[in-house]
Amino acid sequence: MNDAVIGRHARRLSLPTRFFYGFGSVAFGVKDNGFSYFLAFFYAQVMGLPAQAVGLAIMLALILDAFIDPIIGQLSDNTRSRWGRRHPWMYGAAIPVAISYLLLWNPPAGWSDGALLAYLVGVAVLIRTFISCYEIPSAALAAELTTEYDERTRLLSWRYLFGWAGGLAMYGLALAVFLKPTAQFPVGQLNSAGYASYGLFAAGLMLFAILVTSVGTHRQIPNLRAPPAERVTLARLSRELFGTLKNRNFLAILGSAFFLYAGIGLGFAINLYFATYYWEFTSAEIALFSFSSLTAAVLAFILAPRIAARFDKKPAAMLLLPLGLAFSIGPIGLRLLGAFPSNESDLIFPTIFVTNMLSVGLGIVANILFSSMIADVVEDEELKTGRRQEGLFFAAIAFANKATTGLGIFAAGLIVGAVQFPKGVAPGAVPEAVIRSLGLVYIPVQTVLYGTAVLLLVGYRISRTSHGETLRKLAASATSKLR
Repeated sequence: MNDAVIGRHARRLSLPTRFFYGFGSVAFGVKDNGFSYFLAFFYAQVMGLPAQAVGLAIMLALILDAFIDPIIGQLSDNTRSRWGRRHPWMYGAAIPVAISYLLLWNPPAGWSDGALLAYLVGVAVLIRTFISCYEIPSAALAAELTTEYDERTRLLSWRYLFGWAGGLAMYGLALAVFLKPTAQFPVGQLNSAGYASYGLFAAGLMLFAILVTSVGTHRQIPNLRAPPAERVTLARLSRELFGTLKNRNFLAILGSAFFLYAGIGLGFAINLYFATYYWEFTSAEIALFSFSSLTAAVLAFILAPRIAARFDKKPAAMLLLPLGLAFSIGPIGLRLLGAFPSNESDLIFPTIFVTNMLSVGLGIVANILFSSMIADVVEDEELKTGRRQEGLFFAAIAFANKATTGLGIFAAGLIVGAVQFPKGVAPGAVPEAVIRSLGLVYIPVQTVLYGTAVLLLVGYRISRTSHGETLRKLAASATSKLR
């Protein structure tokens, strides 16, 4: 790799390239949104399974699938084909992703609780595995398309924008169309047929998004890195996998990710309980929160590159994560203290709408910076080992995401079970003591998770200056080898 090659990979990307790269995250956003907001609620409240068992089943599925991610990342890193390292995986995942997601929302009728739990685990593992076959190679492209410090943040802003927009659009559509109240189901979130229709539409949208981004970025294949012509063996894959754990910068961000994604998973999984029973919003009102979060995603898309251009990524992320959490749990805490409007007040909906927008927006900016920091580890590791392992690094973070999001969902099930939350009840019918207990347990758990994530980021040492120096050393090393 000489200076000219370094310059080519540090280039600013065209608008179409950013658009097509980002658009594919619609598929991940739809899937992630469904798992986070609806899945535990659907199998517990609609299908009638115990909430703790559902949480445990989802956690088990996510953890089992998470161990597959590093394998996919390494195989993607070492794939040699005329379509490069990433695109064969992206194309191949499209149809399996759609079929498995459809099956998730159409469980067999008349099965026992045990059989239904086994079905949930099996199909959840399938969809998460297939989406990983697309998402990990696709995410790894961010570190390949450009090595420029700020351009990576701009590129990943597009990815997060479409991921949130796709997930929120599907969320709002589900509540406003597929789960809207009927005479038979005045609480639309309890309508099982609506989830089947949602699953069909969402599966089609995921298929479309994956194909669009795969075709749209196909022309970039000549600009991407090719792996060395080496034999791929199990021993070599094992050495590379455990070798990444020697990188202190990566260990810091991986440890932080475990706690951060656990908190995110808990927040998403329990959100519908708070919206439906704590604040007593209707399904139509809950659907409107998709606009609050979508506005937040757009603001994050605008702000993240500007923040990254002005500040280093690490300190900005360390500030934004707890600030976003404060807007999320603040209203709950104020209600517990008796200092927040009652649910009958006209102020309650606009207040929660705005605090949700601020919480989500700050959280998205922090996550964009977080992902950009992961991409910067690629050159840090290349300088130390001579290997580029974009797929493996992003797979390891995906592992943390899935495993700890599963723990977060499990924790949500434990919290719901611990406070003895009743099944299938209408808003307003839940005892006040149960509602209060929900908030009293949720706030300290989230504070510990997010606080630990921020503290662990202290160990991440890559800055704009150090990353630039790493690129110069890599260019000098490549030039000397050519002489």
